[in-house]
Amino acid sequence: MKITTIEAGFFHVDGGAMFGVVPKRVWQKRYPCNDQNFCRLAMRLLLIETNNRLILIDSGAGKKQLEYLKYYDFTEIVDFGEALKQHGYTCEQVTDVVMTHLHFDHCGGTTSFVDENKTVGLTFPNALVWVGRVQWENFLQPNVREGDSYFTENMLPVLQAGKLQLVDKEIKIDDRVMLKLFHGHTVGQLVPYISYDDENTLVYVGDVIPVVASIPIAWVSAYDTFPITSMEDKERLLNEAAEKRQLLFFEHDAYFESCRIEIINGKYRATEQGKVADLLIKK
Repeated sequence: MKITTIEAGFFHVDGGAMFGVVPKRVWQKRYPCNDQNFCRLAMRLLLIETNNRLILIDSGAGKKQLEYLKYYDFTEIVDFGEALKQHGYTCEQVTDVVMTHLHFDHCGGTTSFVDENKTVGLTFPNALVWVGRVQWENFLQPNVREGDSYFTENMLPVLQAGKLQLVDKEIKIDDRVMLKLFHGHTVGQLVPYISYDDENTLVYVGDVIPVVASIPIAWVSAYDTFPITSMEDKERLLNEAAEKRQLLFFEHDAYFESCRIEIINGKYRATEQGKVADLLIKK
């Protein structure tokens, strides 16, 4: 198995929204913000090559809606053709794209403008695209909280091309890649569990735990649709991570890529923080 990290760009969100009811005087000690109270977030993706598949997890915001979303101050948006070429791949070689969920910063790159007339087409034309079924239903008929986070042009071309794969329950899409369902931030979020070797399982936590500073159970985002469920599912994920010494991979943390979890005096603590490639070598 080969694992490649792809930085798909950065954006900024209000720190109060990012950390919900946690006071700024507390959260700013763990995650920096600028003088306008905005926190810099990454869109960090994983590309996984197994014996049979080339799997991309999430696709960032893409470039289609940048003018509309300029409030978020997106920067360094990736060109997938160039990014994959740097690692010896092409967009056509991607066999699967796993969407943790369908908010614009996670799925916008799945489709792109394919000509000067801004015709929208598939960025990864041969890939199956995996989405939680209830997340897909929420995308089609969003609640009032999430309506502005969904854009039909990000995903309807996937449906029209016959590439959509809906997930109802825990499923393996490869011998070493398992998708599990988590709720709270939104319904039907997929969390990939990647069995790198006999000693290391990598967990792509997505928005279950957006950044390392969000590890404490009560630290949930104001963007989370069901905060109590977020806390319960985060606790479930963290307990397993601590018990099995799994590596957590953070999509949004602009400063820390991965860590392990220990429970110390009843609290969850991040240990061995660093780049996932270094931690996998270290074991």
